[in-house]
Amino acid sequence: MSQSSRQVVEMLRAAGEPTRFRILALLAREELAVAELTRVLDQSQPRVSRHLKLLIAAGLVERFPDGAWVFYRLATHGAPRAFIDEILALTDGGDVGIARDAACLEAVRGERSKAAADYFAQNAAHWDELRSLYVSEADVEAAILAAVGPGPFRRVIDLGTGAGRMLSLLGPAAQSALGLDLSQQMLNIARRATSDAGLDHCELRHGDIFATQLPTACADLVVVHQVLHYLADPAAAVAEAARLVAPGGRLLIVDFAPHGLEFLREAHQHRRLGLSDAEMDRWLAAAGLCPVEPISLTPVGEKGLTVKIWTAQANAAEQRSAA
Repeated sequence: MSQSSRQVVEMLRAAGEPTRFRILALLAREELAVAELTRVLDQSQPRVSRHLKLLIAAGLVERFPDGAWVFYRLATHGAPRAFIDEILALTDGGDVGIARDAACLEAVRGERSKAAADYFAQNAAHWDELRSLYVSEADVEAAILAAVGPGPFRRVIDLGTGAGRMLSLLGPAAQSALGLDLSQQMLNIARRATSDAGLDHCELRHGDIFATQLPTACADLVVVHQVLHYLADPAAAVAEAARLVAPGGRLLIVDFAPHGLEFLREAHQHRRLGLSDAEMDRWLAAAGLCPVEPISLTPVGEKGLTVKIWTAQANAAEQRSAA
């Protein structure tokens, strides 16, 4: 038997068990921690871990540690991913078990979103103060301005705008600017900040970073500033942000490098303890953008967090149709 044939047999064995098939269906929705899978599947952690081990051995699932947590996601490419997509496509859309798991996952997501919303509501007025705990904002903002250039920008979109600091920073060089956020408390603060700065051309709108409902290729600068580490599916957010970048435009992402400050999960609702250059390069390439060399801002002190600035360009010759 050839190596490729053996691989197919192993994938069939791994996927051909009800719980493992359920795991594949769940991970098709988003990357999950083992504790979350345990809860949705209503099985013990050792049992779920055994199933995951078999799926990993077959190449269908990837395991990646993030601080004290471990997350799992579907294989991202090659024969394993094609196999997963094929078998999941054969699933009956009305399957009761799959629908029940999806509903349980939505409950987990709801609790996760509520915890994040509560956190933002409690800390909205002190958002800039919290950011100052990590790294010098003056250094970060100087690096951002250097990365994006002087402009002018036809349109700037800031996804997860928070207190609106990126709009205040970049708005003066923009003909128009739009900030989206799910937190009304944050939007209220951002409105005040942009108004105080005299930036009447900045619009603040309630919106979801995963589904912005904005036209394709509608901005020459899209910003995602200190947002991705809160998200369950940062890759999907990067893909949506990239969709908005016009040919010749630029996507700018600011976040933390991988770190080990576990208390940020509970104290500040961080889901991911930083993001690596490798995964960012993969997400940007998958979205059709050309990444440039990232900028690293390393703080003084052992417990500080390194801030990364990733930028990527949309090919000016690429023709994109408006959504």
